[in-house]
Amino acid sequence: MNNFVFQNPVKLIMGKGMIANLNKEIPTGKRVMITFGGGSVKNNGVYDQVKEALKDYDTVEFWGIEPNPSIETLRKAIELGKKEKIDFLLAVGGGSVIDGTKLISAGLLYDGDAWDLVKARFIAGETIPLGTVLTLPATGSEMNNGGVVSRKETKEKYGFFANFPLFSILDPEVTFTLPPHQVACGLVDTFVHTVEQYMTTPGQSRLMDRWAEGILQTLVEVAPKIRQNQNDYQLMADFMLSATMALNGFISMGVSQDWATHMIGHELTALHGLSHGHTLAIVYPATLRILREAKGDKLIQYGERVWNITSGTHDERIDAAIVCTEEFFRSLGLTTRLCEEKIGVDTIDEIERRFNARNAAYGENANVTGAMAKTILNSCLKSF
Repeated sequence: MNNFVFQNPVKLIMGKGMIANLNKEIPTGKRVMITFGGGSVKNNGVYDQVKEALKDYDTVEFWGIEPNPSIETLRKAIELGKKEKIDFLLAVGGGSVIDGTKLISAGLLYDGDAWDLVKARFIAGETIPLGTVLTLPATGSEMNNGGVVSRKETKEKYGFFANFPLFSILDPEVTFTLPPHQVACGLVDTFVHTVEQYMTTPGQSRLMDRWAEGILQTLVEVAPKIRQNQNDYQLMADFMLSATMALNGFISMGVSQDWATHMIGHELTALHGLSHGHTLAIVYPATLRILREAKGDKLIQYGERVWNITSGTHDERIDAAIVCTEEFFRSLGLTTRLCEEKIGVDTIDEIERRFNARNAAYGENANVTGAMAKTILNSCLKSF
């Protein structure tokens, strides 16, 4: 196990009706800007619950933070927040709204263009405090300090790190009305977040392995049941908490990490607008196919513990583990090949160029360069 320092200050508030606790978490006298995505929160009752809880506060609303939040939109929110002298932020939505609000929290105290903060990757210094009300499980942004922001004009998408939310409220009931495609993408995002921290070098930490495998086993168990009944509170609670636990730092303590699939997926989103989770469903099986030798021992362990693959030769067991992974993604209604999305070699060449331009070398072995990304993506061109 590697040396590490771990701290996660987010207060997690989970359960039915817990949005009413907002007025216990935000200090009195704060001028609050509430950030939203589209209008779904007005249809599922979340908006009314938030407004009722904050009826004694001075609030300003900002609407329109889109999936894969854009700097163009966030600049408008920062401008409004400065004008209104906001001193507390509440993000109400999924990972995109929360990610965008993290940048707003830094941008409100920055005199330059907030895109500078994104490009810097690590935002140092003071930020406006924020809390969250999660409506879409997926990114884990409600309990970490990371975010991802896009720039439409240049078709770029980058991750950054800011400060953690002070608190996050998770009520599984608010997920009942989510579109099935969003739920599917959230399940894949959670799954791939987990394996990015797990499918690396074997033998680093028994505990981290077991925690990660527990999340993966839970997702494999609940996903088909959620597809049948999305209104089951316990199922959605397990999914919601799995998404949070997958990327709040708990399963990464002392172990190497990958993240190459995410870096490739971000480019597919930036260039074609595919949902983040959908890009991962396409790229991750291909990553395993191409890097099967380096990841072989961990693939064997994963196949046995998550998919109960215990017979066959070494190569046959690896093959079976990769097939099970891709079939799981497809069982959620997602495509897993670029050809199915009519994405071709021009996009692959552009992603290779972008990787090379920044001397990228991702993965636990720093071997996913532009050339390797091209090889992985070429594998996604092939149909079954």
